[in-house]
Parts: sequence; C-alpha cells; structure tokens
Amino acid sequence: MTTIPLIIAGVLGIALLVGYMMVLVGIRCEDKRLSLRHPPNSASASLARKVTGCYVRTGVSWR
Repeated sequence: MTTIPLIIAGVLGIALLVGYMMVLVGIRCEDKRLSLRHPPNSASASLARKVTGCYVRTGVSWR
C-alpha cells in the first residue's frame, strides 16, 4: 500500500525531468538559429517558446 505513492511520485518526477530537458533543448535550438521571427521548427522549440513567453504573434511587423 505504501509503494503506490512512491511509484506515482517517481512517474511525476520523471515527467517533470523530461519536460525540463525538452525546454533546455528547445532553448538551445532557438539560440543556434538566432531568430525569433520565424515559427519554431521542432516540438521542443515550440515548448520552450511557450514556457519562456517568447512566441511569434500574428500581425506583428518586425523591422
């Protein structure tokens, strides 16, 4: 009976770690591209933009 909370905590911990790593990979990909004007090219880059708040809005003109 006490192993169920430990299993749930382990699964949640692993999910959190995977999400954190995806954001780090996405930030690294966006850093290498050096452009936030274009839509992201991968799922991790899209997640990184959503988490950090840097995403392309439609109708915004860049100079």
